[in-house]
Amino acid sequence: MLALAPAIGVRLTWLIMLEVIGLELLMAVTMTAFGVFVASHIRRMEGFSVVMQLLLFPMLFLSGALFPLSGLPGWLTVLTRINPLTYAVAPLRSIVFAAQHMPPAAAAKFSSTVTLFGAPLPSAACVGMTCGFAVVFLALAVAGFGQPD
Repeated sequence: MLALAPAIGVRLTWLIMLEVIGLELLMAVTMTAFGVFVASHIRRMEGFSVVMQLLLFPMLFLSGALFPLSGLPGWLTVLTRINPLTYAVAPLRSIVFAAQHMPPAAAAKFSSTVTLFGAPLPSAACVGMTCGFAVVFLALAVAGFGQPD
């Protein structure tokens, strides 16, 4: 995707690409830890793929990767704030959008800021929360695999 981005007019620098790749690796580690956590509680291999699809697709749709998070109903906003992917996608959007020459109205419409209890979270806080989710999921996975059958 990064290789094709300039073909559609997305401005990227080497620094932006390194930041995006780093954030994508963090997102991959977090979601892998989540998958291992889920796998630690599933006894049949066939059930794992079904459960993961039932969990991952809503997480993707509620993360802000495909649709902006602004203007959602209250109950849906709550779901987006407990979604680990929301905190991984927000810094990605922020980094890429900051390098684009967007009109102010478009920047406001597609804001990448995540608010928590009404306060906007900086990108560093989102990255920290993503790291926190990764550690929690990994600890739960280790505990789940450590339990006897």
